[in-house]
Amino acid sequence: MAGNSAAVKVKIDNVVKKFNGRGGEMIALNGVNLDIHENEFITVVGPSGCGKSTILNIIAGLLEPTSGNVYVDGKKVEGPGPERGVVFQQYALFPWLTVRNNVKFALDMRGIKGAEADAIVDKYLKIVDLEKFANHYPKELSGGMKQRVAIARAYAAEPEVLLMDEPFGALDAQTRTQLQTELLKTWEAEQKTCFFITHDVDEAIILGQKVVIMSARPGRIKEIVDIDIPYPRDQETKMSPRFLELKNYIWSQVYQEYLEVRK
Repeated sequence: MAGNSAAVKVKIDNVVKKFNGRGGEMIALNGVNLDIHENEFITVVGPSGCGKSTILNIIAGLLEPTSGNVYVDGKKVEGPGPERGVVFQQYALFPWLTVRNNVKFALDMRGIKGAEADAIVDKYLKIVDLEKFANHYPKELSGGMKQRVAIARAYAAEPEVLLMDEPFGALDAQTRTQLQTELLKTWEAEQKTCFFITHDVDEAIILGQKVVIMSARPGRIKEIVDIDIPYPRDQETKMSPRFLELKNYIWSQVYQEYLEVRK
């Protein structure tokens, strides 16, 4: 894995997570260690049930680790915080608010009002190409448009770390491709630290600077693969020899873990 001179933004330090259920104790994560550097785009893949979402929720402060800790800028995570924004697969929009007011809600939480708030909302609606739909309600939008609103709202909150849990998983292929392109454009403009979970190896490679491969449960980090394909990337990148080489390698590693699940 190549070095990174940027400061460590998020440190996952020997995190273990156990759940108790009807069948007894289940170990979801078993000693996860990862440094995520400032402005880095990390994508995470692995078989179903390997603990990808559990890690994200622990970073977000929505779950507590059984042991180990997560640190943001050297401070222990003990709950949700404004420096961390989350985008889930479900859009989580307020149906009674317009697109503009859904995005503005993030600013209300920060105490930003008036012309300053309007300028920030306009900025992010433009980035996600929803300016013409600012006064529409969620019920009037397609799934892809709703997710763009969710992304705009997350960015408007101006978090330092953006956590994304399969945000495009429920979308059709064309919309998914469009949003991948828009997300990259936004990330390159804003340079946030991004932690992005996906089941799609193509998506992991097209977006990420590094792809974290998780093992079968109990989840641990099997390997971290540097994606040495320069930005900007687009859908034509997926046809390049290097992309296909990386795809075949990462998929083979994920498939090995999938076979472990089936044993």
